[in-house]
Amino acid sequence: MGFFAHHLREVSAGLVRRAAAPEQAGIFAGVNPSKWDSADPIKLWVIQLILIISMTQFLALIGSRIRQPRVIAEVIGGVILGPSIMGRIPNFSQTIFPQESLPPLNLTANIGLVLFLFLIGLEVDVRLLKRNARSSAIISIAGLVVPLGLGAALAVPIYKEFIDQSVKFGQFVLFVAVAIGITAFPVLCRILTETRLLDTHVGVVVLSAGVGNDVVGWVLLALTVALVNSGGSGSGLNALYILLTAVGYTLFLLFPVRWGFRWVARRSGSLENGKPTPLLMTLTMILVFFSAFFTDIIGVHAIFGGFLAGLIIPKDNGFAISIVEKIEDLISVVFLPLYFALSGLRTNLGLLDNGVTWGYTILIIVVAFFSKFLGCSIAAKFTGFNLRESGAIGILMSCKGLVELIVLNVGLSAKILDTRTFSMFVLHALVVTFITTPLTLWVYPPKHRTVEKHGVEGGHDTEASEGNSNGLEEVFKTRFTVVLDRLEQLPAVMTLTQLLRISNPTSADASSSSGGHEKELEGGQPELTFSVGTTTPRKPISINALRLMELERTSDVFKSHEVDTLVHTDPLLSVVRTFGYLNHMRVSTSLNIIPAEEFSGRVADHVRETSSQLVILPWGSGTSIDDSNTGTSLPSPTLASTPFDKLFNRQTSGREQTAAVVHTQFVRKVFTETPADVALYIDRGFPSAYNGQSGTHLFLPFFGGQDDRLALSFVVQLCINPSVSATVVRFTKIESDELSPFSTIDHEKAQALAIPSPHNTAFADTVYGARDTQTRLASDTADNILWERFTQPTESELADALRRISFTRQASSSPLHAVLESAAATVTQHGTQSRVTVVVGRSRRMAIESHSVELKALFAERGVVVGSELPRTLGDIGAAIAWTNANTSMLVVQACAS
Repeated sequence: MGFFAHHLREVSAGLVRRAAAPEQAGIFAGVNPSKWDSADPIKLWVIQLILIISMTQFLALIGSRIRQPRVIAEVIGGVILGPSIMGRIPNFSQTIFPQESLPPLNLTANIGLVLFLFLIGLEVDVRLLKRNARSSAIISIAGLVVPLGLGAALAVPIYKEFIDQSVKFGQFVLFVAVAIGITAFPVLCRILTETRLLDTHVGVVVLSAGVGNDVVGWVLLALTVALVNSGGSGSGLNALYILLTAVGYTLFLLFPVRWGFRWVARRSGSLENGKPTPLLMTLTMILVFFSAFFTDIIGVHAIFGGFLAGLIIPKDNGFAISIVEKIEDLISVVFLPLYFALSGLRTNLGLLDNGVTWGYTILIIVVAFFSKFLGCSIAAKFTGFNLRESGAIGILMSCKGLVELIVLNVGLSAKILDTRTFSMFVLHALVVTFITTPLTLWVYPPKHRTVEKHGVEGGHDTEASEGNSNGLEEVFKTRFTVVLDRLEQLPAVMTLTQLLRISNPTSADASSSSGGHEKELEGGQPELTFSVGTTTPRKPISINALRLMELERTSDVFKSHEVDTLVHTDPLLSVVRTFGYLNHMRVSTSLNIIPAEEFSGRVADHVRETSSQLVILPWGSGTSIDDSNTGTSLPSPTLASTPFDKLFNRQTSGREQTAAVVHTQFVRKVFTETPADVALYIDRGFPSAYNGQSGTHLFLPFFGGQDDRLALSFVVQLCINPSVSATVVRFTKIESDELSPFSTIDHEKAQALAIPSPHNTAFADTVYGARDTQTRLASDTADNILWERFTQPTESELADALRRISFTRQASSSPLHAVLESAAATVTQHGTQSRVTVVVGRSRRMAIESHSVELKALFAERGVVVGSELPRTLGDIGAAIAWTNANTSMLVVQACAS
């Protein structure tokens, strides 16, 4: 009887013995819930489950900080709970993990393992073998032949030193060879995705080679298990029967069953919709468990049945991804931690108690790593890769992880390994998996990577590399990157990009898209162009939409393999492409699935790849604004738990508050790391009095400095659109005749914020530059030149735009108060006829002066308690306007530091 069926029989027998159980009064009758009771095993099972999951989650949180696969945490958690560490506490193992309680835990874990192997089968896409077939085949063969040979050689001394002679030598040699030669394909996929190697030449080749390596490894493991389960027949006839039956069943699944499943999926509409119906999910689960049952009873482990069932599921139209999404959380959160924790419970590092054992353990680690590394890296160098790429391929192919642990558990269950050798091999699997990611990043850092091309790249117009023949081209933008990570941002994107539209489009290219890297598709549709100077050719406005998706679940890894298809079907990108087409804009799209903490770094890389001039960060609330709180009225005293609570809604939930803080951190990192100008657009929706027929009115408080100059030039560019008008007020701070109510000490502290300090970088904040007299004079001169350029224009092309802009000056001893009054007056004057948007410079570096003291006093006047998130994200002026003019949208810009 197979391993899976054996555990099922034990648990069933225990449940049958539950008959005539006495009435249970529970803990109130003094019952100890941690005491094992075969008639009611659920209590201790729940305790074990919660303990294992809690330990795993805690260790996974630590491991994620150093970019380690989750399987490391799951096994280490089991080792900690097992005899190696906590098992040394008196009565711990006998109380929490008594031997008689392990069969139900084993059964649960093996059910999860069957489902996990089903997911691995879903993940294996034979179409990958066609990509770089020659290189992948050579690397895959080298990555099998060399490790299998060295693994077989390694098995000889280990067998003589540690293994009981009752274990057949040939079976042990074959098993060790498989354990050394196999590659953990699921962990490999995760590492490739997290290190952003999937769209590189190295990543594509490793993925293709990993598929072949994985399939051959499972076949060899099935052969090993078949030989072990063939009984004592010297002729090996039983093994032949097992192998022939397994091959026949595999062919039966891959052809008639696969065709029948596809027919049912098509008839039910599941394949067309990309989502399985409940009936089809039922059929799928029956297929998985029947397949596991059949392979188990013929003498092959049940996990092979789950793996084969996954191979026959159609990969079309995201159907396989939808199945994964329905079951992945239960598997990854509950089942898998149980299985790998049990591996840790079976591991006893205390048995590694002498030099010989440790010497062989180190030898196993060295042979396992270098056999893969040398074989694959030399093969990669032979196929044309450079040294760094070859080294990265060798390191990645040496990854072990959870597949290795599954193999080891099969060997332990089949009594090929004893506890000592099992612990030695588990330790080697952990070490080799642990070093894979850091070694890969060290040998093959991002600056040395070669990106896999997918057609012609977009966003690299010929104009992007040409010199600027007209001064205005230095300040007016034509290449934009729009960052999207959620649906609520679409209104903000549409609103701002609509303002870039002008009235005289010319014919050019249409929208285009690509996965990971842009490509242009020739269209023949009109596109928006921008022209300055009579001798300067018109330049098209191009929008690069960067879609960021968080890498968190197994289904996200699946999606990352199909990014070239997903970029064409993603709803957000489809809307952006359609919007660009309707507004005659050239739109190129790209999509990346990466961890959330790497979003800002990906934005910076995308800007470099596309030569974008301005990055647009949309922030939309998705709610409308009423006029109950205008800029002229004072809000009621409020205690704000986070800076952006009132910015979006007066009453927000804890979840919304947390999301706001996380997003502000992302925004600040983009401001800090992006090598281009950045604009944060906060969309406040439409006021209730807006008639929908008028345009947009912009209000810009101009204080001077690099960011304010960018804001002024961008306002002028937007006003080229006939539906856009603007009010620009240049504010100058003067000394008050009255005694200052502000503390001199507070003022000195505020000024100190403008000096760079290593202690002011709690989280990715802007680094301020020290201002000396020369820098201040140069900035003032640049302010005056740009101001005169637009208030006293000589370019006839800007005459219409400048006629729609009102330029005024205002001096005040309290400039923030003056800004709020001017903004309120602008809203009152234009709010019913136009949609008012306030444009401000962030001015968090190289600012004219700090307004922190006045901002603090302003919030105190209005009874508002605000943390540091708001001014650190929007700047002092932006923070004041955001908090007191809640019915206006806002555009906060920051110029590139270079």
